[in-house]
Amino acid sequence: MTDLHFYHVGHYAYRHQLLPHARHRLSLKTHLRSLIKRSLLSVAVALSLSATSQSFAARNDLPDLGTAAVNTLSMDREMQYGDIYMRVIRGQAPVLYDPLLAQYISELGNNLVAHASDVHTPFYFFMLQNDEINAFAFFGGHVAVHTGLFLYADSESEMASVLAHEISHVTQRHLARSMEAQSRSAPLTLAGVLGAILLTVAAPQAGMAALMGTQALSTQSRINFTRQNEQEADRIGMRVMVASGYDPEAAASFFGKLAAKYRYATKMPPMLLTHPIPESRVSEARDRANQYPHMHIAPNLNFQLAKARIQVRFSSYSAQTALAMFEDQLKNNSYAIKEAALYGQALALFQLNKHDKAEKIIDELRKKDPDNLFYLDTKTDLLTAKKDYQQAIDLLSSQRKYRPTSLVINTNLANVYLENKQADKAIPILEQMMYDDKNNLLPIQMLNDAYKQLGDKAQQFYTNAQLHALRADYRGAIDQLNFSYREATGRPLLIARIEAQLRQFRDAEEQMKRFQN
Repeated sequence: MTDLHFYHVGHYAYRHQLLPHARHRLSLKTHLRSLIKRSLLSVAVALSLSATSQSFAARNDLPDLGTAAVNTLSMDREMQYGDIYMRVIRGQAPVLYDPLLAQYISELGNNLVAHASDVHTPFYFFMLQNDEINAFAFFGGHVAVHTGLFLYADSESEMASVLAHEISHVTQRHLARSMEAQSRSAPLTLAGVLGAILLTVAAPQAGMAALMGTQALSTQSRINFTRQNEQEADRIGMRVMVASGYDPEAAASFFGKLAAKYRYATKMPPMLLTHPIPESRVSEARDRANQYPHMHIAPNLNFQLAKARIQVRFSSYSAQTALAMFEDQLKNNSYAIKEAALYGQALALFQLNKHDKAEKIIDELRKKDPDNLFYLDTKTDLLTAKKDYQQAIDLLSSQRKYRPTSLVINTNLANVYLENKQADKAIPILEQMMYDDKNNLLPIQMLNDAYKQLGDKAQQFYTNAQLHALRADYRGAIDQLNFSYREATGRPLLIARIEAQLRQFRDAEEQMKRFQN
């Protein structure tokens, strides 16, 4: 079983976690195989008939967007499958809800999306706490990034090259186009093909085994189609990253490092299982980069701060190891940006309960950059640790006037209110956060804690229901709503909300059953 951890500001990060419901305590790869592959049997015949009624002209390049994949899978269906898959991931995988990292990866990803073409879905970027080097995209514009990618990338341009590649897989509808190709040769196994493809992006070894068992195409044709997808994503991805202001040479640099590191390895990281890197791919990336003007991009502070945060809090490094690493960087001037090394040092000191030393470093950093959210977050943690709640509230409230929608500021402020037993002040902030981002479980969990603090069982059960539903556990969500209903006597507005939510969750449960059967 994999626990779903809620990491965020202050001590809340390490005291609380949300465990998957007992019904969902299968491994990710087992659950996805059973859920997704069986879920599509009801539509396989219709999809395969549609797919086999179409043909493409014989040619070597990939089909144009709009002529491929549309016969197999509509955009509405893609969005539906993406939502189901995301709910399963929330219940099974170590999704990271750290607000700083969530805000950073969303801003980086959305900046790239703003410079992409053929964008037909909203994008949602999220992180998984996993030291493996990997990133993957799936239906509905969902893009997952492993924390291990930060550990290996040396610059924001390298990170952008990976995200731009995954964004291009989405805009070019490569998953749907893979289905199109497979259904032409083996239409009766279309459901198995889609289930295996979805499984492959998150659990490559298990997914590839499933794919081998369901496809009737030859090995060579499968490899060729995959390479075409990768070439197209590389080409379009580089165009996107350059348009977004990143170094085109970063793609070849990152691919080259991966190829060299794992050239003789017997066990490949997930990223190389789903994104093979033959020598030709590295040279092609260099050739593409040479077509653009040379760019000198200075190291990006926020990227280096995010990397330091992951190294200290969300990697296999111990706090003592991380502290020694940053102290060595500072001693030998071997850092990319000094402020990031100091920030990493302060975080490690905080983890080791050396708060005075950590606060001295953070205060110096804030003198030069008082609005930096990474420094603000740690300063808030330090104030909370010594129970100086009012100073933390005053600091965050002043910042919130200028950035009222900041995930980092709002999460910190709500957390301080909870720590100071002022749940009534945390609730409106958390409700607005839920409204702004319906995919983020963190404010729902915090809201649940707020209602528990107030002794409001009806609202506590109601928010618990939202947590279960976002993990694809509709039966658990319905149970929680029934508990909420029993506690809501004399509260007509809440009762009306519960009844409406019950209808929605029952419909969603029936839809899930139809997929499974």
